Amino acid sequence: MTKDEKYMKRCLELAAMASGNTAPNPLVGSVIVNHDKIIGEGYHALYGQAHAESVAIDSVKNKELLKDSTLYVNLEPCTHYGYTPPCSERIIKEAIPKVVIGMRDPSEKVSGKGTEMLRNGGCNVIEHLLGEECRELNRRFITFHERKRPYIILKWAQTLDGFIDKVRSKNDPIQPNWITNEISKRLVHKWRTEEQAILVGTNTTLKDNPRLNVREWHGKNPLRLIIDRCLEINEQWEMICDSQPTVIFTDVNSNHAKAKRLSQYSAEIVRLDFGEEVLNQIVTYLYNRNILSLFVEGGENTISGFFREGLWDEARVFIGNKTFHAGVKAPDFPGKEIYKQGELLETRLYTFRNED
Repeated sequence: MTKDEKYMKRCLELAAMASGNTAPNPLVGSVIVNHDKIIGEGYHALYGQAHAESVAIDSVKNKELLKDSTLYVNLEPCTHYGYTPPCSERIIKEAIPKVVIGMRDPSEKVSGKGTEMLRNGGCNVIEHLLGEECRELNRRFITFHERKRPYIILKWAQTLDGFIDKVRSKNDPIQPNWITNEISKRLVHKWRTEEQAILVGTNTTLKDNPRLNVREWHGKNPLRLIIDRCLEINEQWEMICDSQPTVIFTDVNSNHAKAKRLSQYSAEIVRLDFGEEVLNQIVTYLYNRNILSLFVEGGENTISGFFREGLWDEARVFIGNKTFHAGVKAPDFPGKEIYKQGELLETRLYTFRNED
């Protein structure tokens, strides 16, 4: 590993510390090095707060050293004014002579403009260091800007014999049929804190009455989304009667009496055209709301729909140590390569990537 790679890896470590807190901004870390010694470092900790480069510069005690230092950052410094001034301007102002960048920013506001501003300002700019690792860290941000949609993660649990639910009758209790364990549950709640939105379909809502919050972990609750064409849910359901925001995608007009009643709680009613491709309408809605990532915990119909439309980036599959013998079959899987697997107390975890 070269010295440059070592410092870029430190940028990635710093950036990852803010996972789940910066969207719709990317995860960015920065390190300032003077004669092979780190004299400053920082990361973008929270959306609306200072960017990584400024935090790193502010952390340097002797600012005179900046004129003989190298700044490392995993993503191209910005050039536009938002909640904070442009980082490229700050770097030039501090007369930092060399900047090493992991990858270019894919957003139209920045892409290439940051490096151009720095070079015009007299900086020696080195690009594309550990580019693949930088892309992996910010895959949500990159997918959002390159594909104009959120990064989509599908998650489900299935039994050893390939079922995600039992056969249910009308008299069965409204609650999940657990396949995994408490450790898996806490891990899923941690995952929820890392994404901006979470979605389920009608059947999952009516059969399980989920809350879809992060009560088993510390962090932000995602925006809850329900596909409910006929507006079967009511104000007694967990996702309606609490104060956490929920969006219901339906075919029912927002002026309908039930829609008006639900809107008095925390529900936002969004009418879709169910004669067209519903999932594409949903991801377009999320893109327009500046939502970078979507976590799908729906049943077989919902998850299979995302597979059919090719609207997915990751699939996380738990296989519990149970058998149902009959019930709802797990989604037919496209068969992409497993890149990670683990064991959680007799529950196996597989993670797949969409390589299309």
